[in-house]
Amino acid sequence: MVNESVTHYDYLLVGGGMAAAFAARGIREIDKAGTIGLITTDQDEPYTRPALSKKLWTDKEFTEDKVSLKTKEKTGADLFLETVVTRIDKESKRVETADGRQFSYNRLLLSTGGEPKRLDGPDDKERIFAFRSFEDYRLLRKLAGEKRHIIVVGGSYIGTELAANLALNDTQITFIYPQERLSGNRFVDELAREYEDRYRQHGITLMNSTRASSYTVSENEVVVTLENGETLTADGLVLGIGVEPRLELAEEAGLKVEDGVIADEFLTTSDPDIFAAGDIVSYPDPILGRNRIEHVDHARKSGKTAGKNMAGAAAAYDYTPYFYSDVFDLSWQAIGTLDPELDYYIDEVDGGKVVYYLEDDKPVGIITWNMDADLDDVREVLKNPPASREALKGLIREKDE
Repeated sequence: MVNESVTHYDYLLVGGGMAAAFAARGIREIDKAGTIGLITTDQDEPYTRPALSKKLWTDKEFTEDKVSLKTKEKTGADLFLETVVTRIDKESKRVETADGRQFSYNRLLLSTGGEPKRLDGPDDKERIFAFRSFEDYRLLRKLAGEKRHIIVVGGSYIGTELAANLALNDTQITFIYPQERLSGNRFVDELAREYEDRYRQHGITLMNSTRASSYTVSENEVVVTLENGETLTADGLVLGIGVEPRLELAEEAGLKVEDGVIADEFLTTSDPDIFAAGDIVSYPDPILGRNRIEHVDHARKSGKTAGKNMAGAAAAYDYTPYFYSDVFDLSWQAIGTLDPELDYYIDEVDGGKVVYYLEDDKPVGIITWNMDADLDDVREVLKNPPASREALKGLIREKDE
């Protein structure tokens, strides 16, 4: 019998991102009636996060009212917004929050996502954006435009997309990144040159091989100090320097944690009643081996699978996720290891390119560049590579209409 001071749910989801939203949908595919509670630090109910740096800036038809994933409406989940979980007691199957509430569960999902990395400097929600949330988008949108100057620091997905899309929205951009060429940490030089050139063509000031160390904020401006001591002044600052997976709750609960929360092929952690999905989960990928990935495709698919399994489905997560980005007129999709230090082979295909990253002449990562390939074909090449690099030519092509 549950203590009346404890709120009980059949399924309790800690984290309010896309993985949790899709987990709730997965639960409902198997269990139409079980109670679902979702606890998130966010002030908004789950939303489609990629739109924050993509479609909301580039597609006038995609407005803010289309961002919500309508989790409560679609699944009946109870949402606890702006709520911080401080402790998980897996022995008593209870969760405690910073405001003193307690929740109990039959099955628990951890999908706590990532914490944006920051620079040394004060909090200022009006001018400083360690960009991650819908609220960050709304505040940045308010500042952007009218030829205001915004500094973007970091060559992450968020950094590259926001630098491009802010520039398309009447904003002056200075883009600071540590690589010699933009995205040179993932693209071979031929692609990196083309990528970087697009930013120059759109009037963006590029500062390569450069890092910012700190910033200060006055009433009307931000002053960014670089590692070499130089300073830059702007109206706002966007930090796109990556995220750290939020693993503390899992570690403190006594779950097995290494680079991420260790889970099996069913996304079950070292506790049989606790599951993990999204950015934090380390899982056995059928092609890539044990893997942890921070991208939306994985959030959706791992969340859905975890939700089904929480409700008793026993479905293996046998999917290899892809990642992608779109800036200006360039689009790319990729699966596997993108390391330009590896040997590589570039195949010119249907007006685009396929880049194979090779180890011992076998592809371990593949990018499709400005072409719409069938990603199952990409997965098949990684899973069953041909005997030689010469045999890669023409192997992946544009999808048939």
